Amino acid sequence: MAKLYPEIKILPPGPKGKLIIEKDRNYSSSSYIKAYDLVVERGEGPWVYDVDGNRYLDMMAGIAVASTGHSHPKVVEAIKNAAEKFIHICGTDFYYQSMSNMVEKLAQYVPAMGPKKVFLTNSGAEAIEGAIKLVRYHTKRSNLIAFKGAFHGRTTGAIALGSSKIKYRAHFGPFMPGVYHIPFCNPFRDPTGETESVSKVIAYIENDLFKTTVDPKEVAAIFVEPILGEGGYVIPTKFFIKELRRICDEHGILLVFDEVQSGVGRTGYMYASEYFGVAPDIFTTAKGLASGMPLGAIVSKEKVMNWPKGSHGSTYGGNPIACAASLATLEIIEGLLPQIKRVGEYAISELKKLQKRQPMIGDIRGTGLMIGVEFVDPKTHVSAGAFMEKLEQLAFKKGLLLLGCGASTIRLAPPLIVTEHEIDIMVKIMEECIIELNK
Repeated sequence: MAKLYPEIKILPPGPKGKLIIEKDRNYSSSSYIKAYDLVVERGEGPWVYDVDGNRYLDMMAGIAVASTGHSHPKVVEAIKNAAEKFIHICGTDFYYQSMSNMVEKLAQYVPAMGPKKVFLTNSGAEAIEGAIKLVRYHTKRSNLIAFKGAFHGRTTGAIALGSSKIKYRAHFGPFMPGVYHIPFCNPFRDPTGETESVSKVIAYIENDLFKTTVDPKEVAAIFVEPILGEGGYVIPTKFFIKELRRICDEHGILLVFDEVQSGVGRTGYMYASEYFGVAPDIFTTAKGLASGMPLGAIVSKEKVMNWPKGSHGSTYGGNPIACAASLATLEIIEGLLPQIKRVGEYAISELKKLQKRQPMIGDIRGTGLMIGVEFVDPKTHVSAGAFMEKLEQLAFKKGLLLLGCGASTIRLAPPLIVTEHEIDIMVKIMEECIIELNK
């Protein structure tokens, strides 16, 4: 049984970890980020153990992927049972039970969309690429609207839609044409212009973009993360999301929700569209969908997914082992939704108490277990990116796994099984780090 607090016996990386890191650096691509020197040996629930015997509390879940915790017994059992039957046959060309069950399951979520069709992929980026093709095919239009700060993946089409960091784009162009980037609704950074009754962004779309730059009759889709992920865990107003739906309806534009990070129970709802009360025409999903097995999906209104046979496919998408893991994952998470909401509310409450004690925390925002903690200079309100990065590194050395996003935000995306106890540990270590860094 795991003990109830992180244990750092050897300051990471220890001797075993150093050997693995050295080998990795000798042979792996220079493009890998490697946020800090964590060398994982195994995981158990919300805990991660490194090769040198250290134990860490995981509050980033492999970037929001280990949704049911590490090596959940039901997910492991599902993977083993599937692997014993067959590993691959290609769902693009043939049939098998787990894939049929998987597409049926995903088609049941977001009921406000009505009847749906589902295409299974290997990843979120692949789902975005497929969605780009689908919206252009269905509408026979070519232009797309996306948002500043958005991250949709690292494939070329996904990069064209994204604009969260220049390093994702530098020297990889020219990019897919016909993409128009506009500001995202950020109530913390622009509280007067983004409220539940007013939106500067919506006004910009209608009064500027559509009148000077692109005819709405030539726009195939608006791609939006209902909650900005890599761009800073920014939660827009519900008014903003509802207005996007209105604009799309008025001009025959498809509304695509990228729910790769916000989906699969992360917000306390199976998908964030339910939090906003807005049904998209298409949503993409991945990350926590199969507890770490590679699986993503395009979920579309039935009338929209009308591309012909052979126009899109995937050799590995909907792999039987990934489907089995996902079906087990979804069953677990459906039962966790009340807990996710309760623990998320507790986490926000405790973090706001911490904010009162530590004024470098400029904003606490979130729903469910998708929570952003934004750090600022308390005097100027300027983003404190360097401080956030130091906090991330110091927390790691104290046994807490965190990851930053945006200019200066710590994203809290723990396994969805965490309880108030783990939240208490996290807040305690975060405060220790803040105090130490401010000495």
